[in-house]
Amino acid sequence: MDGIAPPTTHLPSPKRTRMRTLLRRHSTGAVGFLIVLLMVASAVFAPFISPHGPTKQNIGQRLQAPSLITGEGNHLLGTDSLGRDILSRIAHGGRVSLFVGLAAGLVSCLLGVVLGLIAGYFGGFVDTLIMRIADVQLAIPSLILALAVIAVLGSSITNIVLILGVTNWVIFARLVRAEVLSLKEREFVAAITALGARTWRILARHLIPNLASSIIVVLTLRIGILIIIEATLSYLGLGIQPPTPTWGSMIAEGQQLVYRAWWVSTFPGIALALTVLGLNLFGDWLRDRLDPRASS
Repeated sequence: MDGIAPPTTHLPSPKRTRMRTLLRRHSTGAVGFLIVLLMVASAVFAPFISPHGPTKQNIGQRLQAPSLITGEGNHLLGTDSLGRDILSRIAHGGRVSLFVGLAAGLVSCLLGVVLGLIAGYFGGFVDTLIMRIADVQLAIPSLILALAVIAVLGSSITNIVLILGVTNWVIFARLVRAEVLSLKEREFVAAITALGARTWRILARHLIPNLASSIIVVLTLRIGILIIIEATLSYLGLGIQPPTPTWGSMIAEGQQLVYRAWWVSTFPGIALALTVLGLNLFGDWLRDRLDPRASS
């Protein structure tokens, strides 16, 4: 027995153990973040990863089945009725959807935060006026309002971003107003006011930092909704016009071919669903991390 070495046990390193615990605890957020990261990367690097031009037509290869399934041809996700490569169009269409969702989200966030701060901090007639305007806008579905305005002003990408931003500010304004009504009664705000701090300094240096976590969570979740609205506008023919590819227009183009060429509309639909799912998972995780009261 003296010459036999005791068996060694290989214990996982503390660093690896912490990593496994972190992934297990935040698996939903990690999945959402990875999906969003993948979609953003494919959109940003679309010109480099696309095997074909998104608008390049080849009638001789129209409605070619995906080589991913058949093993034949050089179009991984197949082609549409004009012979355009589906994979390339999805990658470039993601650039439009993600840009519109992010830009419109930032516009609505900026507008809503400013109006919410003014309404909550100053109160009185200003508060009543802003909230009544918000109530009127809430009575009209944002998609219907966007459809009406775009039909009048046109469907350029700038118009779509501005219209979606202006029609979706209410949720940010109501959130910020409610938080400001609570925060301005706190002792630290009363102390800063008593010291003679200017209003803009109180808002910028003390109220907005306390609102940042809630705003980030709502913005993350709202981007997914705006992407769906943009896809709906494109599906109805009121979004970005051809030949620029968008997920909504690709789904619309393939709806008449769903029985003989299901891939034309299926793969853009999957890309849209995955992007919104990833944003929602990541947003839910952010809400639990940044606002513990929401998960209690």
